[in-house]
Amino acid sequence: MQLKNIELREYQKNIANTCLKGNTLVVLPTGLGKTIIAIYVAVKRIEQFPDGKILFMAPTRPLNAQHVRSFLQFTDLSNEEVVLLTGKTKPEKRIELYKKARVIVATPQTIANDLKENRIHLENFVLAVFDEAHRAVKDYSYTEVAKAYLIQSKNPLIIGLTASPGGEEERINEVMKNLFIKFVEIRTENDPDVRPYVKEIEREYVYVELPPDLEEIRKKLLEVYDEILEWLKEHMFIKSKDVKKKELLNLQNSLIASYERGMENPINIWGMIKVSQALKVLYAIELLETQEISVFAEYLRELQASKKRAEKLLITHKNLREIFSRLDEIEKKYKVHPKMEKLLSVIKAILRENEKNRAIVFANYRDTVEKIKNFLLENGIKSEMLIGQARKRGKGLSQKEQIEIVRRFANGEFNVLVCSSIGEEGLDIASVNYAIFYDAVPSEIRAIQRRGRVGRQAEGKVIFILTRGSRDQAYFFSSLMKEKKMKKMLKNMKVVRRKGSLIEWLK
Repeated sequence: MQLKNIELREYQKNIANTCLKGNTLVVLPTGLGKTIIAIYVAVKRIEQFPDGKILFMAPTRPLNAQHVRSFLQFTDLSNEEVVLLTGKTKPEKRIELYKKARVIVATPQTIANDLKENRIHLENFVLAVFDEAHRAVKDYSYTEVAKAYLIQSKNPLIIGLTASPGGEEERINEVMKNLFIKFVEIRTENDPDVRPYVKEIEREYVYVELPPDLEEIRKKLLEVYDEILEWLKEHMFIKSKDVKKKELLNLQNSLIASYERGMENPINIWGMIKVSQALKVLYAIELLETQEISVFAEYLRELQASKKRAEKLLITHKNLREIFSRLDEIEKKYKVHPKMEKLLSVIKAILRENEKNRAIVFANYRDTVEKIKNFLLENGIKSEMLIGQARKRGKGLSQKEQIEIVRRFANGEFNVLVCSSIGEEGLDIASVNYAIFYDAVPSEIRAIQRRGRVGRQAEGKVIFILTRGSRDQAYFFSSLMKEKKMKKMLKNMKVVRRKGSLIEWLK
């Protein structure tokens, strides 16, 4: 196994040398060659252990298919030696491929399931790569696979790859603990050895004003939300009304856990009802501010039809009754959200500049992704959508369809790819000029990943479409602050030395 068609940059060599010394978390901006570093280390490990195998994992099939192409492009391995495995591959076929292949590229769920069923043993694997390593928290399959790997492998070595492990110290430590990380290698866009390879990414902020009648509805919902928070504050469930959504979710989980333990205190039951109502109203406000009016209307009708106690009590509020009385009128008036009209004008301007320009549009909800795609097509703009696989309810794309859409977009067959969160992780589409945030995300991890779709080989632009005074703005600034905090924490970390095997960790 030899490298070909590539020469490592100095910072890549330095990071790779650290990786060869022990389990390493590599935090590197998107587009600066994290995969190349892992492939280089894989080659060196096979030189050291000629009979060894490589395990390379990523969360999605499109991303894994990309990694297979990278191994075939940058090493002298054949198609038979580098295999892509998912749950779609028949179990008996996977057993056969585990024995024959030199490099196994797979989803972590596939490996975890095959470990449980004894279809794979990791004894001869000399490197395990965990791409999008920030996922190695809680009960995600990466955690399970890492433990098994350190127990079974005769010569274990782990690399975690990510553009962002998270903005909270607790989360970073959890990722490091779950992957048994010994060293941390981080570079930012401003580091001297990285700066020459970073393409400039311009940012543009496009603001949308809610029309007066929609603003009036928002105010009525905010009044309901404020009343609920006032009740929770008066009854000592929260300290102040300046409470974040995450805190409400944690409070809800705590109250449910108490109830399930048999602590059926009447005031706690009312607390559960009020928290549930607060979250429902908050979600409705978010939909009104950022999504299609039809999606907002559909959600309110679901609340109206619900048999749950919290919802039945909520919809009796006079403000909700007033909103319901105007719902049909509002939905007919706003066939598309004002943000959608703004998005169309932005994309038309991009294509007027150059008809070959291409953009990725990110939206949080599948329904919105589909509506954006259809709206663009209706207005003469070639577009496709990229969403995850089908769930119990709703539409979805097979893994084969996902890979085909990414291929067609990379080949320039259409101008705009509209994505749900599946488009955020790792897709290497080098010539994308623009990334457009149709709605913002509070997660610094997702914000970094979205931005990373542009500026990979040429200068790019990120455009944020923000509803003024909304959660769009709040989420945007939240992710920005978390990102700054994360970079500072990681930069301040000295090389972290931790015990390298599971047995040592358990001592």
